[in-house]
Amino acid sequence: MKQSIRHNKIVTLVMQKGYISTEELVTLLDVSPQTIRRDLNELAENNQIRRHHGGAASPSSSENSDYLDRKQFFSQEKNRIAVEVAKTIPNGASLFIDIGTTPEAVANALLNHRNLRIVTNNLNAAHILMQNETFNITVAGGSLRQDGGIIGSATISFISQFRLDFGIIGISSIDQDGSLLDYDFHEVQVKRTMIESSRVTLLVADHSKFNRTAMVRLGEINDMDYFFTDTPLPISVQEKLDADKVSVKICR
Repeated sequence: MKQSIRHNKIVTLVMQKGYISTEELVTLLDVSPQTIRRDLNELAENNQIRRHHGGAASPSSSENSDYLDRKQFFSQEKNRIAVEVAKTIPNGASLFIDIGTTPEAVANALLNHRNLRIVTNNLNAAHILMQNETFNITVAGGSLRQDGGIIGSATISFISQFRLDFGIIGISSIDQDGSLLDYDFHEVQVKRTMIESSRVTLLVADHSKFNRTAMVRLGEINDMDYFFTDTPLPISVQEKLDADKVSVKICR
């Protein structure tokens, strides 16, 4: 069965059932679990379905994919972005690291640095960073989500007390007009506080973020100082960044 036909069948089944498991798709389409997982990842990144650990559901602009699945999406691209971001951060710098799987990849890429002072609301990033004994790591308080993110009014209050050199900011969706969008209103409030408390902001997002929709607006892409991604940008976004002299790094 051709991939395009298989994708159409998966989308149709998801719409009919609301949710379908990976095992059921393997049986119905007579393909391997690996093939189905690849299909679901591609369809989820194009917002045709919503990926769950063990299956798929109808798409939504109000809910993000499960953390374990997001961690697998475009992992090589995220790692390339992370390596380039790490080159921008000098030893001894202070920085915020945001929620998200791409900021977590940046945390991993920073492990060869020395004497970084880091404030984060991302427990997964903190767990990675603690491997380097020269780092000073501060974890923000607040409400803990299942994906390891910490959000809420206490988080905002805590982060607002700092003024750091860099802010490593992730995002769920970038609209064609350059709007930065996410799924969680409370998470967006924390991101906004990080941006306001950073001397230099670095947005990290792979190309799939241009194919997703979310409903909570963080701001504009030209609010950032640097944008690290893995493919050339849509023309409308590139023109916006050129006009505002935002530095774009394509990480290949």
